[in-house]
Amino acid sequence: MTTLVDLSRTLDPANRELVPESYRALESVIAPKIHYLHPSGEGRDRMTDIFGCPPEHLPNSEGWGEDWLTEMNTHCGTHVDAPLHSGSLIEGKEARTISDIDLSELYRPGMVLDVREWAVPGEALTIEALEKAIAATDREVQQGDALLIRTGQERFNISQPEFFNYPGMSGDGTRYLTGLGATVLGTDAMAWDRPFPVMKAAYEATGNPKELWDGHFAIADKEAFIIQQLDNLAAIPTSGFQVGFFPIKLPKTSASPCRVVAFLED
Repeated sequence: MTTLVDLSRTLDPANRELVPESYRALESVIAPKIHYLHPSGEGRDRMTDIFGCPPEHLPNSEGWGEDWLTEMNTHCGTHVDAPLHSGSLIEGKEARTISDIDLSELYRPGMVLDVREWAVPGEALTIEALEKAIAATDREVQQGDALLIRTGQERFNISQPEFFNYPGMSGDGTRYLTGLGATVLGTDAMAWDRPFPVMKAAYEATGNPKELWDGHFAIADKEAFIIQQLDNLAAIPTSGFQVGFFPIKLPKTSASPCRVVAFLED
């Protein structure tokens, strides 16, 4: 028997109102706006307009339910980053988009790297921490694996500043994982790299361009798909499962919201 475990965040438009004022620019990557057309209201009105019929000719004088999504970023909620998100050239070749990725590439053996013991808010995870987390799974990383990093961000909700001051990944850490053979890299943090204010401050202090978004830019050296805003990693084991990342089928985009499901065999 197979047990399905949902590892995705709910794209609840109410969460937009919880975003602290200083992070309002990120609302569209938290959730879309949804306009609900109820069968007894605007859904009915839409149907009577289209068919030219009175409401009483519909069952219970109701039409259909319908919903309009607006202000939805392709990087909204739990989502897959296509290689294009990291630049137009990946491994020296034209970067692939969401519609270039075969679904089989997003259904992979999974491992959870529990780094909570070593994760520091606002800082990059060290390679040593990643090595220890891999060792704790009692399994070596194999070519094509999906590595899901549990930083402990499940402790915080969107209304808390800590949600936006997450442990991130560096370019060196990213290259370490892809060098082991991982082709899917996931995190329960809001984003893969260190928080934007941290990277900006480091760049201003040093003038070093390598401080800017180095975790994502590392994908240019070795292709992988990055998954952000995972949830519920505590509900699955550290290894011995398959995981699927099922994106909306969008053409030529740099990312897509996705439903992430772990498949556990009893």
